[in-house]
Amino acid sequence: MGKQAKYHLDVKIDRLTNSILNCISGDSFPTDVQLISRAELKNINKKKGWLFNWSIEKNHSDRQLYKLTIRNNPEIIQGIVSISDFKDHYYIHLIESAPFNLGKNKLYEGVPGNLFAFTCKLSWDNGYQGFVSFTSKTKLIDHYEKTLGANHVGKNKMVIFPQEALKLIKKYYPT
Repeated sequence: MGKQAKYHLDVKIDRLTNSILNCISGDSFPTDVQLISRAELKNINKKKGWLFNWSIEKNHSDRQLYKLTIRNNPEIIQGIVSISDFKDHYYIHLIESAPFNLGKNKLYEGVPGNLFAFTCKLSWDNGYQGFVSFTSKTKLIDHYEKTLGANHVGKNKMVIFPQEALKLIKKYYPT
């Protein structure tokens, strides 16, 4: 495979919830995160309003793509995250909310926070103490420090350390 793209995350954490919240009714919905199949990615494309070409992302053998759905409604994908297992932490390459969860008329909030929390939990469950890293757009470094408790460790590199990872895990995955 050729040179892999290095992305700088450009997703705003709209709100840290304990699930996802319907912006109209205020109702909270429990979520599930599962690996996404290649067949599901056929409907996840720029024509449908998605920003990234997730089918190309799926071609990278070092990455796993996960979908966020509302529990008992696995057909409607609320967001997607691409991660790699670096054997001592997880690295987030890309994260995106579904097109209907963007902007001032979005349907649900809490999607990006949910996917960050899932990645922290995966890291914790695999013995990495919740360590997660990612590369941020310069303009969002402060945002990620404030919303996720991530630490800026040089250039655009961000790390979520165990104490902050545990806060996210407990928020989204209460025992």
